[in-house]
Amino acid sequence: MIEVTNLTKKYGEHVAVDHLSFRVEKGQIYGFLGPNGAGKSTTMNMITGYIAPSEGTVTIDGRDIQKEPEEAKQHIGYLPELPPLYMEMTVEEYLHFAAQLKKIPKAEQKARIEKGMEMTGIAEVRGRLIRNLSKGYRQRVGLAQAVLGDPEVIILDEPSVGLDPKQIIEIRDLIRSLGKEHTVILSSHILSEVSAICDHIMIISHGNLVASDSPEGLRKLMSGSMELELTVRGRQEELEKALEAVPGVDTLEKLAAPREDFVRVKVIPEEKTDIREKLFYALAEAHLPIMEMTVSEKSLEDIFLELTRDPESAEQESVGKKLFKGRRRKKDTETDPGEENDMEKVPQTVAEEADRKEEK
Repeated sequence: MIEVTNLTKKYGEHVAVDHLSFRVEKGQIYGFLGPNGAGKSTTMNMITGYIAPSEGTVTIDGRDIQKEPEEAKQHIGYLPELPPLYMEMTVEEYLHFAAQLKKIPKAEQKARIEKGMEMTGIAEVRGRLIRNLSKGYRQRVGLAQAVLGDPEVIILDEPSVGLDPKQIIEIRDLIRSLGKEHTVILSSHILSEVSAICDHIMIISHGNLVASDSPEGLRKLMSGSMELELTVRGRQEELEKALEAVPGVDTLEKLAAPREDFVRVKVIPEEKTDIREKLFYALAEAHLPIMEMTVSEKSLEDIFLELTRDPESAEQESVGKKLFKGRRRKKDTETDPGEENDMEKVPQTVAEEADRKEEK
């Protein structure tokens, strides 16, 4: 239905959208998810032909949005983040005006307007001035404008922004009903909104598409490793020594302990590795009783934060993992004396690295 190929938008040296490519099929609700400033609205504006891309193409039902704009736009209904409403018009006057702009045949305008008002639940306020409507009803009027021409694709940019909880639920129900007859692309930075409504989620970060799958598929994709939080009676040094002997441990992170004679850590195993049984026996052999162990797998929120985190933060975390793995390599492989001395200078955990810097 919609084919986006190498879509790029540059503002001077700033790259808002960076060679984005994806495909939208018929009959699904797509969620376009990302933090503020990720490039969502810019991408929406290029898909609808509102702004021109610096590079790349957008085709809608085989029509290039830049080369055949009128033919391509006939398949699209668009609700931008700020609905293009005329506050001094009544709801019905505005929809008649929008129908004329969309070049809907005059004989069909009345029926299309009635259908649009019925679908969006605004028939009861048809005679009221738009400026006197609540924010929720204004969003509904904008949606009615978007569905007027009975388009195959409806594109909604942050449709629930500024709404109260009751209005958000109403708009979500409305979008679900629209999804029964139309393909819907929904842009949002609200994770719960996208996961509650959408059949397919595309996550964008820093202008790049970093994930594209169903909500269930994303969870399966990122649930390869679990996180363990351990509370052990003993000393930090003893615990770290015991964990060194457990194969499959990837990262160790020190946490605040509830008591002086307890140690609390977060243990992240290697991908697709369950180390709980090995860890239990290793700590039992080291006479370190486990007082508490909690297991958590990544939620959709965790996935979103991991995929959209700042590159500098990701690099720092990567360095932390290398510190732990550096210690394991020292024990598991042979090194020359000079190399071994360098290894001994590596701090045992990320937390200890921070402590070392503070001491300096």
